Amino acid sequence: MAAAAFLSNPTLSSSSFLGHRLSIRGNLKKNTPFSFSFRSPRCALDTPYEGSISKFPRVNVWDPYKRLGITTDASEEEVWSARNFLLNQYASHERSAESIEAAFEKLLMTSFKNRKRTKINLKTRLKKKVEESPPWVKNLLSFVEVPPPVIILRRLFLFAFMACWSVMNSAEAGPALQVAFSLGACIYFLNDKNKSLPRAFIIGFGALVVGWICGSFLVPLIPSFLLQPTWSLELLTSLVAYIFLFLGCTFLK
Repeated sequence: MAAAAFLSNPTLSSSSFLGHRLSIRGNLKKNTPFSFSFRSPRCALDTPYEGSISKFPRVNVWDPYKRLGITTDASEEEVWSARNFLLNQYASHERSAESIEAAFEKLLMTSFKNRKRTKINLKTRLKKKVEESPPWVKNLLSFVEVPPPVIILRRLFLFAFMACWSVMNSAEAGPALQVAFSLGACIYFLNDKNKSLPRAFIIGFGALVVGWICGSFLVPLIPSFLLQPTWSLELLTSLVAYIFLFLGCTFLK
């Protein structure tokens, strides 16, 4: 009976719980002691694409000049400057940096191909001029050849050493010993190239004589304040002779 009476009248206004009256009737919204609002946390997907990282606006520009913002007649220094400036701005964006580097490398390859074509054209023009030159010029050029750069540097170092040796011993004795060594080296190199000792001796001795004569005419023309007091005429003439010996054993056949 009590249970039935309770269900028929569910009002709990007369009961209390821990000294507080409870009621399920009335407006519950007015009796809420506090309220708060719940906000979902923001994640990286809620931010705009790339976040705050600056993106290169010309990533998809096909022309490498327009992509770097330079003209088609820009110099190599201007290309490097544009590349470094853009990389400093957009280095944090990987795709932008790759696009800038790709345009820069494309321009470098184009510059390299143009230089190669220019060299080929120069060789072709020189060859054509030689073919069209008089017979005596052809005969003269037939005695000349250009060796590999390694050989040129080695022989240049040898004769430069002879020149320094002569200058260092200028106060003690003349350069006769150094000139003799230089002439012997010249004849050796020519004989190794032509496999003919008489021809090597003639070319080597001729280079020495021509160099000595040219030095005798050129050295007096040098102002005296440019020369050291211990540098004699013989020493300065021998320096000119070293140049002719180097040219003779390196470029003559």
